[in-house]
Amino acid sequence: MALSPLNQRRWRNFKRNRRAFWSLIIFSIAFFVTLFAEVIANDKPILVSYRGEIYAPVVKFYPETAFGGDFKTEADYKDPVVQCLIATGGVEYCFDEPEEIMDEVSAGTYAEDGFEKGWALWPLIPYSFDTPVDQPGAAPLPPSSHNWLGTDDRKRDVVARVIYGFRLSIVFTLIVTTLASVIGIIAGAIQGYFGGWVDLIFQRVIEIWSSTPSLYIIIILFAILGRSFWLLVLLTVLFGWTALVGVVRAEFLRARNLEYVRAAKALGVSNRVIMFRHMLPNAMVATVTMLPFIVTGTISTLAGLDFLGFGLPSTAPSLGELTLQAKQNLQAPWLAFTAFFTFAIMLSLLVFIFEGVRDAFDPRKTFS
Repeated sequence: MALSPLNQRRWRNFKRNRRAFWSLIIFSIAFFVTLFAEVIANDKPILVSYRGEIYAPVVKFYPETAFGGDFKTEADYKDPVVQCLIATGGVEYCFDEPEEIMDEVSAGTYAEDGFEKGWALWPLIPYSFDTPVDQPGAAPLPPSSHNWLGTDDRKRDVVARVIYGFRLSIVFTLIVTTLASVIGIIAGAIQGYFGGWVDLIFQRVIEIWSSTPSLYIIIILFAILGRSFWLLVLLTVLFGWTALVGVVRAEFLRARNLEYVRAAKALGVSNRVIMFRHMLPNAMVATVTMLPFIVTGTISTLAGLDFLGFGLPSTAPSLGELTLQAKQNLQAPWLAFTAFFTFAIMLSLLVFIFEGVRDAFDPRKTFS
């Protein structure tokens, strides 16, 4: 769909802001890559060829019996027996001498009746965010060729946790920011457009709601209902929607008596059309100006709750939990450096992007 002339001008202004434009490219690439975290960092192969058939363990459950094993539980693809069964097409000797047979298969000297060589395509990082690293030494392990950023104090690969944690933080932030912004914009528009008693009552409600100790309520509800991603989304939206109300309300109060609004009312245009088609676009500059604070605040809220132990479930990949581990393991500086640079880069890119969006919506802003 072709952009309108106004949106084309905004896009040109955004591209002229080189810092914002390149920040958008870098952030988009990073987020797009993390969307496929399961095929980048996983303890399961991406594809397995066994007896001429192709399997996709990263997206589907396969019992060990599917590869000639004895158990109906999910196959442990790092088990030497399972690897031998896949490589040899299910030769029975794999249960006795898996390492020796795999050496012969790798050397191309293995020969057996019914032998049909298979293969497994592994991710670049052979660990998921919760996979224990089978390497000698006490946790946390320092960076090495096996673990590029080392491991945490539970011997989980830090790179894998950063990839999954980055995706989780951004998805959480996008959902919360979108829902909270929609609710806040609608509430602010109603207040500013109608004014009077509507505005007065709304303001008193918001004052009471904003003074509610949100952290205590989150802790209490988590203790009763248990920690979950969607419950945290719901609670964050419930206590975050008021951030945009004041800005949108002020813009609508200023514009409600302008001539174009009066003309639209005189022509019989409905209040909804006037509010969201004619007045809201003029309030977008002030609204977009607040978005960087909402986005960074949401990420910080998630990280802070995880750091305190009241955020996502303990099994979830969390950048806040990585920060807590850095605090608890000062002898492992790679954890602190990883947490710091991950947050610094992510938040800086988002701030630069929204600065460019804000300037693109401002009709008075031009770039040379």
